[in-house]
Amino acid sequence: MSMRAFSQNLFLSSVLFSLLSNSVAVDTIAIGQALRDNDTIVSAGETYELGFFTPGNSKNRYLGIWFKKIYPQTVVWVANREIPITNTAGVLRVNSIGKLLLLSGDNTMIWSSNSSVFVRNDNFVAKLLDSGNLVVCDNSCTDQDFLWQSFDYPTDTLLAGMKFGKDLVTGLVRNLTSWKSMDDPSPGLYVSWMDTNGYPQAFQKRGSVLQLRFGPWTGVRFSGFPSKPNPIYTYDFIYNEKEVYCIFNLINNSIMSRVYLSPEGNEMRLNWVDPTQGWMPYLVTTVDMCSNYGLCGAYGICNINSSPACICMEGFEPRYPVQWNAGNWTGGCKREKPLKCGNEDGFRKLSGVKLPDTRNSWYNLSMNLRECEQACKRNCSCTAFGNMDIREGGRGCLLWLDDLMDVREYNENQELYIRINASKLSVMKSRFNRKVIEVVVASMVGLVLVGLAMGVYAWKKKLSPTQREGNLVKVLSEDYTGGGQKKDLDLPFFSFSELSKLTDNFSVNNKLGEGGFGTVYKGVMEDGREIAVKRLSETSTQGHDEFMNEVRCIHRLQHRNLVKLLGFCAQKSENMVIYEYLPNRSLDTFLFDETKSSMLDWIKRFHIINGIARGLLYLHQDSRLRIIHRDLKAANILLDSDMNPKISDFGLARRFKGYETRAKTKNVVGTYGYIPPEYAVHGVFSVKSDVFSFGVLVLEIISGMKNREFSSQEHRDNLLGHAWRLYKDGKSLDLVGASLVSSCVISEVLRSVHIGLLCVQNLAEDRPTMSSVVLMLGNDGILPQPKPPAFFTEPELDRPAQPSVNNVTISLTGR
Repeated sequence: MSMRAFSQNLFLSSVLFSLLSNSVAVDTIAIGQALRDNDTIVSAGETYELGFFTPGNSKNRYLGIWFKKIYPQTVVWVANREIPITNTAGVLRVNSIGKLLLLSGDNTMIWSSNSSVFVRNDNFVAKLLDSGNLVVCDNSCTDQDFLWQSFDYPTDTLLAGMKFGKDLVTGLVRNLTSWKSMDDPSPGLYVSWMDTNGYPQAFQKRGSVLQLRFGPWTGVRFSGFPSKPNPIYTYDFIYNEKEVYCIFNLINNSIMSRVYLSPEGNEMRLNWVDPTQGWMPYLVTTVDMCSNYGLCGAYGICNINSSPACICMEGFEPRYPVQWNAGNWTGGCKREKPLKCGNEDGFRKLSGVKLPDTRNSWYNLSMNLRECEQACKRNCSCTAFGNMDIREGGRGCLLWLDDLMDVREYNENQELYIRINASKLSVMKSRFNRKVIEVVVASMVGLVLVGLAMGVYAWKKKLSPTQREGNLVKVLSEDYTGGGQKKDLDLPFFSFSELSKLTDNFSVNNKLGEGGFGTVYKGVMEDGREIAVKRLSETSTQGHDEFMNEVRCIHRLQHRNLVKLLGFCAQKSENMVIYEYLPNRSLDTFLFDETKSSMLDWIKRFHIINGIARGLLYLHQDSRLRIIHRDLKAANILLDSDMNPKISDFGLARRFKGYETRAKTKNVVGTYGYIPPEYAVHGVFSVKSDVFSFGVLVLEIISGMKNREFSSQEHRDNLLGHAWRLYKDGKSLDLVGASLVSSCVISEVLRSVHIGLLCVQNLAEDRPTMSSVVLMLGNDGILPQPKPPAFFTEPELDRPAQPSVNNVTISLTGR
């Protein structure tokens, strides 16, 4: 080789070496190297990737970390979320004092990490670990003493091993802050953080407004967060003089799981599911009326299943009775009798609650409950006490030194001991003793009544069916004077003249609506209470049967999601039922009206879905007799002033005894579009019939469209078939009505569509029970995959000339 050729080869080799030395290794960036816009580094196990990305429909560029093998791209950390790069000239470097520098094309600083090192070190590198943590360390990176790490600066996502809390020495706060939108990762409205005033607890705020309180750590979970045993991860809570934080670790490292705070403020745990190639909500923070911080004010308790939702703690009364009775509970409650301080005060145990706000509290890890009580008695500012840790029967002491705020009922084993005036406490105890005596006496009377009832039953067995029906009609149709009480029904009886007076002689101006079996009028009682009077048609024999059935079914039912029956009238040819008046009328008047539908945002609609589900669960499982409604539809869901749903119209309902699970009839009744195929074709009905109707109702609430009137230019399916097609194509969000687009919570909408489709499956045995539906709505585990809905024909089997089961002729009553 000539000297000239040797020199050329040596020059090319040096250039190649120089280029290689300035490129990045697989998972590291060294000093002198650069990560440019088209470059990425990948963690050793190829789990995470660092590089530049553009979110959604944005044109800006950001430096971030995402899952390497998941599509669509799921970003878990963003460096320059507040200052985007407007072109593709961005570059990331590491300098000799261990700082990460993100520069624009003209070397303008866009973002940098901090550093406490002031001595130059040419061995510093940036390395992306398989945990998703971007760290700055020396080139060995053998220990956890990193110079800097991205895990200390979360954005909207927590990964396994990431701390959520505060470093009490340096003041470093590790919060979650939502993106502004799916197209904009800059800090959004929602922030979740660990508050260290008093005993630490987690909060979420929207802007400057405190929105949710997850409560203090109880040894198992945050007090206000649902518990869910799982084989996927474990939680640890660390609290010492140096730091306080919560951290989760995966039991199985092959599972990809993250905690995510969405732009809409929904905090959830998402798990990656390979078969569906998507993120599945595993646990979502359930937001309902009682989630609103301080809804019931000081010493108020919120119960989402009660009406009204707020009550005062025992020994307390509303501070502002007028506002309280009007539904404004934020003024809270005050003591009926003031405390005297010292040993004269006592304590009342409150079980199954979310612990109050602990920002003004005192705690001791070593005290037992007895010592805790004594400590509270010695402190005149102490308003309540309880265990810090609910494990092993309870341990540690927590004292509240201010008004008790943000308490709600939970079906969990948390107990709170509230300080009460001694004299008031003795009154409570005497009431309790009196109740015990009443229960004992009532039990003895009950035994006597059972004996009498058995005698009456034996007598009635001898009567013919006609005679028995005649006796029942007589019980309901005897004339009573106003204000009389029908003992057999334990229900107020109204005379025709009374109701005529209360409704202004059944004035047209008082007419609320009209159905197949009669007309509903508004009335006003002498005490000012408003009522709804359902007057059955004189010419409808089915209306008379419905009247008798309605009174028999509902008069003993009590649930916040069922309309309340106030009385009845049965005089000669007049049959009337008196209900509580609900000012917002029925759900269908909002749902299917282009103007009014905008008044039902997603929060209200999801609240309505949950309320209907709880009402049905009560009918199917928790009431004295199992009741099948058989006519659940939007027109039969009434709304109170707070948009709480109440199931109404029990004229077609059937009562089942404990051993009965289904029945069959030749007279199929109901409303077209809401009844399942086994009932429409074979006359078989069960609790699963109501589940089907509920599923139809859920899809109507989401879409704002009627199942029986739905049409599409793309296919001939009804709303159920349309929803199924969208679900199969991964486009369930396309079902959302136009008035919901701006307010919908994507995870809740997708889950609700999924649950709706589970409820309308063709076979009754495939549909879930209402207890399962309530659980699925409130606890976001993995859902089973639905099968095609009833009345749906797969595209390849469509035959235009063949009528579907929807067109079968049955005796349905459209109302």
